[in-house]
Amino acid sequence: MNWLEFPDAAQQTDALANSVASRLSAAISSRGQAVLAVSGGKSPIPLFKLLSEMAIDWDRVTVTLVDERFVAPDHADSNGALVREHLLQGRAAPARFLPLVRAVANIDAELAADNRDFIAPDVAILGMGEDGHTASLFPGAPELAAGLDPANPAPFLAVTPQTAPHRRVSLSYAALLQSGCLILSIQGAKKREVLEAAARGPDDALPISHFLAQDKAPLDVYWSA
Repeated sequence: MNWLEFPDAAQQTDALANSVASRLSAAISSRGQAVLAVSGGKSPIPLFKLLSEMAIDWDRVTVTLVDERFVAPDHADSNGALVREHLLQGRAAPARFLPLVRAVANIDAELAADNRDFIAPDVAILGMGEDGHTASLFPGAPELAAGLDPANPAPFLAVTPQTAPHRRVSLSYAALLQSGCLILSIQGAKKREVLEAAARGPDDALPISHFLAQDKAPLDVYWSA
């Protein structure tokens, strides 16, 4: 784990955006394309807005999601809607977007399509809840063991959180470890305390702990007060 600490959210976001831009540009230079997987929620909006105006060859970038709520693409809680509104704008408008939920008729059909289309991200940006969940790998979820199984061959799984609304589609731990780089972006003293507890060792009660303990994918943690 590479720990990066910032005095405020603005400096954190600026540093994170520049790092993501550099990594995507390096991937494009190396193989002609890049894949960015992002998380939803309100916290990433400033990052999305900053990235959307950065000089990246966006027409060679595929943007996808770490996880998604099983809601219609235009639903207020849709992570995809958030990405389209705040990231796929300005210079980033030419990027290809790969959503995880296209229709809400059948979650198994959506999972099949997601698993078929999976591309390992060059950069995956994670968040973390105060319960230690990341992506949609929630403590106490019936599917958590499968989601944290390092030998799970399916990149995506359905998750039924016990403490949050909506069923979810989420990348698994094993799939996320295929990323060129993992970035965890968090803010505040409480989340720092949770992360410090998670750093003591793998614990299913704090799913993020498994990402801290692994050595397969580099993990950068961006924290601000």
